[in-house]
Amino acid sequence: MDLHDFLAHINSGAPVIGGSEEHAFMHAAAQEALAVTARLNSGYVAPDQVRALLAELTGKEIPDSVGLFPPFYTEFGKNLTLSPGVFINMGCRFQDTGGITIGEDALIGHGCTLTTLNHPVDPARRADTLPAPIRIGRKAWLGASVTVVPGVTIGDGAIVGAGAVVTKDVPANAIVAGVPAKVIRTNESPA
Repeated sequence: MDLHDFLAHINSGAPVIGGSEEHAFMHAAAQEALAVTARLNSGYVAPDQVRALLAELTGKEIPDSVGLFPPFYTEFGKNLTLSPGVFINMGCRFQDTGGITIGEDALIGHGCTLTTLNHPVDPARRADTLPAPIRIGRKAWLGASVTVVPGVTIGDGAIVGAGAVVTKDVPANAIVAGVPAKVIRTNESPA
């Protein structure tokens, strides 16, 4: 199995069965991602080197306008897409195996967690993982310590209040907060 085959499997929404070839590939890829993030998080890293390490981690060119303040953690990296102008603040944790796409000029606050894999409810299948991508729209803003669960789309210009747990799609220009996150109003200045 190679990266192309694995991504085709994951991005189709197919489960990764515990003990399968895909499962073994996922765990090997995690070791590579952990090695890159260890270098990223090992001390002061200049912004251009941060982008170089993100390019190594994702296997994609990272725009010069992308900013990230370490530490940053991810278990895969190869299914993460960062658009121009994205800023990711310190202490974020991305589980991107299932796919994370962050739109232009989006802001990700301190300590956010984005998860794209779930596990079956059936204990006999608990080693399996169920992928579902996260999409964050352009000019969206996630406050500090937001958690976004698998399969959620956050619309363009949306704001997610600090500490929220986002379990459902967020409409464009909505402001949501709480656990679980609920719409509290619409942004008066849409993106």
